This record gives sequence, C-alpha cells and structure tokens, in this order.
Amino acid sequence: MTNSTLLLPEMTEIWQQTLNWQPTQQQQQQFQQLYDLILEGNRQLNLTRITDPQEFWEKHLWDSLRGIAPQQKFISKFSENASVIDIGTGAGFPGVPIAITLPNGTITLVDSTRKKINFLEKLLTEINLKNANTVITRAEEIGHQNQHRQNYDVALIRAVGNASVCAEYVLPLLKQGGLAVIYRGNWTDEETTALQYVVKKLGGVIELIDKFTTPLSDSIRHCLYVRKIANTPDGFPRGVGIPTQKPL
Repeated sequence: MTNSTLLLPEMTEIWQQTLNWQPTQQQQQQFQQLYDLILEGNRQLNLTRITDPQEFWEKHLWDSLRGIAPQQKFISKFSENASVIDIGTGAGFPGVPIAITLPNGTITLVDSTRKKINFLEKLLTEINLKNANTVITRAEEIGHQNQHRQNYDVALIRAVGNASVCAEYVLPLLKQGGLAVIYRGNWTDEETTALQYVVKKLGGVIELIDKFTTPLSDSIRHCLYVRKIANTPDGFPRGVGIPTQKPL
C-alpha cells in the first residue's frame, strides 16, 4: 500500500461535537499533506509510532487542537493573531496542526534536534504554512534569549518531562497575561498541589485543569492551563539538564 492511499478520516461531526469547529476543505487537505509527509519522514527519522490514519487523527490532530479548545471555546479562547511557541515540538505536534488552524497566528516550533527541525522546515514549505517558523535550541536556553523571553501569548508543551519541568521551560517565554498549555495523560490531585508551588515560584497560577476523554479510544487526557501573572525570576529556566535532574 502506498502512502497516497492512506486517507485521513474527515470526522466532521466529531470535530463539531467536541470542539465546536470543523476544518475547511483547505485545512483538511493540509492535515492530509502533514500525514503523508510524516509517513514519508518516518522512513529516515523516528518521528512517530502512530501511523494508522484513525489513530493519527485522534492522537496527533484532535489531541493537538483539543489543547487550545478548553470548554469548547476553540479559537475564541485565543485572539486570531496570537503569538504561540511550541517547546519540544518533535514531529510538529501540537504546533503544526495549530498553525494550520490559526492562519493569522504566528507559531514558533522549537526543538533541539537538527534533523527534526530540517524535516519541519521542509514540511512547512510543502504544506505552504507561512505563519510558522522553526528554532533549533534547547528549552533551557531559549528562555534566556531576549527575542523570546516574555514574548509569547501562548506556550505549548506536550510529551516533555514532568509538569514542573514543563512549567519551568514555558513560563519564562510568556508575556504577562499569557497562557501555558501543558498536555498530559493521567493526572492526580497530588501533582496539582506540587505544581501549584512550582508555578507560583515562576510567576504563574493554575487557571484550569481540564480532564477529558478522546473521542475514538476513550483514553483519559488532561490539559493544564497556567496563567502568567508576574515576571519569572531571572534565574529560570536553570541551565541545561538541571530542570530534569532537579525538578523544582
């Protein structure tokens, strides 16, 4: 079977029911191109184990967009022209589906692996996504760069470290009033208590812990929404490797 015969499901009704939104024909086409390019890229790079069309739709596309749609407020939750940064983007999730969905937003995709960034640059050109750009650097370093620190409305982090490490990476990047979205699988009350202490130290406050189930496999997922309410102290994020070795 060739890649071109693997078609993503459209799922129009599920998009509408779960996110109160559905992709335009052009966006559906871009989702398909994204899928094709990732299947192709997987031959050289270990981008994702999720290659089945339905699973890809749920675990990569739907899951990415569900993160910016708490309480079904989809795009209204963010201004149309929000500046968004995706830390540890890997194969481009959640940043690339969000860039497709928010054409007037600006999405910065950050990863420390040059091969993945090279792949994403090619992908952005092929899909014709002019509102996304890439940066190759480590999360601990970008938070101290003047053009990035306190520069974003929204910071996304998915499948990276524990939640306190995620908070230390993303809060320095947000403007005051900005929102961090931390994607998680399972989540406990004990973790909430620990995270409250950490985000307070970093100038943030937990605004919402959103628990939901995925529409096809009924998996439990959580998104944590952390609002930046004060400047993050200059020492954060700490040096390379320290946040993961010694979480706050």
